[in-house]
Amino acid sequence: MAADLKPAYIEELDERGDLKVWIVDGAYIRSHVDEEFVNFGQHYRYTYIPINELWIDREAEHDERRFFIDHLLVEHRLMAAGMPYQQALPKADQAERRERRRSGDMSSMTNHGQNLPDGKDVHERLWQKLKTGISVYIVNGRLVRSVFDIDFTEGGHDYVYEFVPENEVWIDDAIVEAERGYVLLHELHERNRMAKGVPYDTAHAESSRLEYHCRHHPDELHDKLVDEGWG
Repeated sequence: MAADLKPAYIEELDERGDLKVWIVDGAYIRSHVDEEFVNFGQHYRYTYIPINELWIDREAEHDERRFFIDHLLVEHRLMAAGMPYQQALPKADQAERRERRRSGDMSSMTNHGQNLPDGKDVHERLWQKLKTGISVYIVNGRLVRSVFDIDFTEGGHDYVYEFVPENEVWIDDAIVEAERGYVLLHELHERNRMAKGVPYDTAHAESSRLEYHCRHHPDELHDKLVDEGWG
């Protein structure tokens, strides 16, 4: 266990060969180490993770641990052998996708293939409808990853994902309650910038900087959200 990262560790979940699988506090990592840390990671993707550890963010809702472990084992093995991340990622996604298919998530959402998946079917609850006409939903992140996009993390909106209905912003229910406001700020700011014609890469970078700033200055979060149309 890395001493300077000790606050990130929650519990040791499993061992796979010489690799230890840890549940970690993703909110702490995103606020103190790396704002871009997602649902899981390993050393060759995030060098601050010890080489013999696989990290999985604690989940607020649905259990996806087995999917993430399958992904990480493939990604770690291939990158340890020298494969670049961009080549290892699709192969790791394939392993994860196989396990997701076995879970029955796709079948349950499409009535065993009888219906096309609909973005509205992953809504958990409406968080708020803004005066601008934007609806913010808490969504079932596990179903989004199993049915629409395996790489969906934290949140998204209709300007980035074609499966998100028009004028909607989604917040992943895997994100713990205390962290959702920061993710919401990122998504609203990014969408507002893209609505004005700003390219995704530029809008995302700006939103990441804003999110990171507010994680370190939480007293500013509410005002920044209001600036983006919240409330």
